[in-house]
Amino acid sequence: MHPYSLKGSKVAPLPPRQTLVFLIALFGLYVCYVSFNQIRLENKGEENGAEEQTGHVCTRPIVPDEELPYVHFPKPEGYNRAECSCTPVRFFAIVSMQRSGSGWFETLLNSHPNISSNGEIFNRMDRRENISSIVQALDKLYNLDWFTSAAKNECTAAFGFKWMLNQGFMDYHDDILSYLNKKGVSLIFLFRRNTLRRLISVLANNYDRDAKQLNGTHKSHVHSEEEAEILAKFKPELDVSTLISNIRDVEKYMGDCLDYFNTTRRMILYYEDIISNRNPLLQVQEFLGVPVRKLVSRQVKIHARPLPDLVRNWEDVNGKLNGTEYARFLDGADYLK
Repeated sequence: MHPYSLKGSKVAPLPPRQTLVFLIALFGLYVCYVSFNQIRLENKGEENGAEEQTGHVCTRPIVPDEELPYVHFPKPEGYNRAECSCTPVRFFAIVSMQRSGSGWFETLLNSHPNISSNGEIFNRMDRRENISSIVQALDKLYNLDWFTSAAKNECTAAFGFKWMLNQGFMDYHDDILSYLNKKGVSLIFLFRRNTLRRLISVLANNYDRDAKQLNGTHKSHVHSEEEAEILAKFKPELDVSTLISNIRDVEKYMGDCLDYFNTTRRMILYYEDIISNRNPLLQVQEFLGVPVRKLVSRQVKIHARPLPDLVRNWEDVNGKLNGTEYARFLDGADYLK
């Protein structure tokens, strides 16, 4: 046979048409799968910049399902949380009234290495002139782009601030309630049971704003017994004609607040309880999802004396409240350790 003759040569048979179509379709599916996953990873990287930068994806935090809406992974614009990008953060606000112990309470929280409470951010009028300015400030704070001396930004596990009732909180309560629930913010209400003591503290603090008794400087809080003693020397005179109505108004104000915000994740504390028993501080740390630590403060109480030593017209005050539902405020036993 001729060496180049095709006769009798065996050629491998071509695969059936159906097989070719199947193989082509399979290859096409593989290409689509690879492309889809590549796009998905790119999108995920854009949505989770912190995870992309650190090279890992945050796992689901180990918390009860009902608490998941209150656990967050913020991505601040001003810095990179780096290795802490997967540290979950709980947002909170301390809701209180002036001279109710909130400043002291906040210093206690800030002594914890994983808690940052950033003071009264709404003491400035421009931040609370309307609900839009309030939301703008809240968005910036809860994105961890709020820088104060209290901010432990990178690895903080609980981030919040102090909000007084008269700083827009009650004026826009419906809108604020909606925002807090959508944002997953937990509220810590801190009030004072003895509103008479609070009133005395308010009047004394207002006096010092003008008198500036500490070397020409006004101080709402002090860190030494000597400074506390100087400020405590002033004894305000209470207007007994409006005393009961003032106390009643304050109690209604607090009650309305608790009613307006009864659908939030919250805990309610009273200053007197923290003074007499530090267990509430343990409960606060558990509420915020941080390791329990001993909390400390350098602040020194100013008005620690018995009530008769704090008011100029004590006999009038005592006579006005005796026999009323507010006579309980005349006894300081609920306050003393």
